[in-house]
Amino acid sequence: MKLGELKSAGHLPTLIAAFLYFDFSFMVWTMLGPLATEIAESLAKHGYILDANQKATLLAIPILGGAILRIVLGFFVDNIGPKKTAIAAQLIVIASLFYTFFRGESITYHELLAVAFGLGFAGASFAVALPQAGQWYPPRLQGLVLGLAGAGNIGVVIDFLFAPKIAEIWGWPAVFLVGGILSTIILLTYIVMAKDAPPEVYTPRKKKLSDYIKLLKDKDTWWFSLFYAVSFGGFVGFANYMKVYLMDVYKPEMAEIGLKILGEGNVKVVAGYFGALCIFAGAMLRPVGGAIADRLGGVKSLYIFYGVVAAAAIFNAFFVQNFYLAIFILFIIMAFLGMANGAVFQLVPQRFGKDMGIMTGIIGCAGGLGGTALVKTLGWSKASFDSYSVGFMIFAGIVLMAIVGISMVKTRWRTTWGVHAGGRI
Repeated sequence: MKLGELKSAGHLPTLIAAFLYFDFSFMVWTMLGPLATEIAESLAKHGYILDANQKATLLAIPILGGAILRIVLGFFVDNIGPKKTAIAAQLIVIASLFYTFFRGESITYHELLAVAFGLGFAGASFAVALPQAGQWYPPRLQGLVLGLAGAGNIGVVIDFLFAPKIAEIWGWPAVFLVGGILSTIILLTYIVMAKDAPPEVYTPRKKKLSDYIKLLKDKDTWWFSLFYAVSFGGFVGFANYMKVYLMDVYKPEMAEIGLKILGEGNVKVVAGYFGALCIFAGAMLRPVGGAIADRLGGVKSLYIFYGVVAAAAIFNAFFVQNFYLAIFILFIIMAFLGMANGAVFQLVPQRFGKDMGIMTGIIGCAGGLGGTALVKTLGWSKASFDSYSVGFMIFAGIVLMAIVGISMVKTRWRTTWGVHAGGRI
């Protein structure tokens, strides 16, 4: 995996800082997911009962906000640099976290929707961390480097492991206090460690609106957006909705398992543990997917990763009723979505190396929109059919569409820009 080259070929402190910044930002971005049940119960005590669609909306807003803001932050990355952009965005996130804590359980649903959008700035950190890390390294290492920086997805695992337990002991607002304190510490660490790449390593090209329009006219922008909407959208969508899904479908089984095996009587905490297990696979295997793509080529890797995801989603929709089998299938889905994320971003810098800031924003936006659509689809499936099978089938169909898309572009990619890309296509 060429790990030894990371120090000599680039700037390791910046890579570590980018990982930490994205890791904890991702933790904050997905914080509402593992707290959805606790927040809904709190609102119910004040007379506001959330239905399935309202829960889905609350969970979708941070993803949607992060999607839109990725384009905004991508623009600023190319114009004022990644570091200044990261600091400004993180200050907004920290303010949102402390506001929620001080409002406490008296906060309203509409305030929570506003806070959820503020947390979108944390999700937009993707458009900062990946370009900042990638600008330091050559094309042959992009799959590994961007996979490592993007492995900050592990932050959502931290959420699912600790947020429900903190909420059980001190109440759900305390989770936002902890998040605010940790985000402040990470911001200070980032300020010390991270550096923008110097001109001799990477020369940024300041962007105008016309540059966005030009890139949006490039059909490859839309292909990469589709592929990332499937892989990252699938990952973040399932991650945010994981606890709601497990609580809706397998609550009795988790209650029994919690008492007999884990010694945990709070089923919401048990759901967090199993959710963390599934999400952990996708977060940790993103750099593995990037490294596999460096070796096999991004196209061949995506065939494999998407194929497994589609098959697993279809199997879950029709055949899975046992809890342990469901966890195994969800683990597989998240693992291969995580590797697909790494494979997509093995290809992107080879095609758009001079426009990584803006392209990370655009493609990252597509990923966020994909996640928003998946969360809303799952909520709609539950509300309309009292089942998630239709939601899983729709997702599987979109994955199959992406596979067809890869077949349509692979020859052109390999015979045009792929010839001079510097890495395997």
